[in-house]
Amino acid sequence: MTSIEPIDFEGKQIIPLQFLKAVLPDPASLGPRTKGKTNIGCIFRGKKDGAEKNYYLYNVCDHEKCYAEVGSQAVAYTTGVPAMIGAMMVMTGKWRKPGVFNVEEFDPDPFMDALNRWGLPWQESHDPVLVD
Repeated sequence: MTSIEPIDFEGKQIIPLQFLKAVLPDPASLGPRTKGKTNIGCIFRGKKDGAEKNYYLYNVCDHEKCYAEVGSQAVAYTTGVPAMIGAMMVMTGKWRKPGVFNVEEFDPDPFMDALNRWGLPWQESHDPVLVD
């Protein structure tokens, strides 16, 4: 659907990306009408000190509260804030080493602290209910 190459669809030439843009709502219109919450997280399973452990780290963001605060629905907010924090980590030198690195190779603590400070507070569960 993201192709810019024309294709035949039901006997007509269409450009998939232009078609997709035509049928999807304008993203700017979603903010005031989006209800509910996002839940973004990771469940980690493994062993620590020889014992099986499960750990859930997550953030819940309310669409309506987010829109009231910044004029955006929560999906855009939860996408933009971590990117801003990553840029801040680079610019302030907290994530700077010679060479090329990915984010997993840097100290996560300043990033996690900044999530709490910049509106995406995280929560944790040391005994999450697992869903297979």
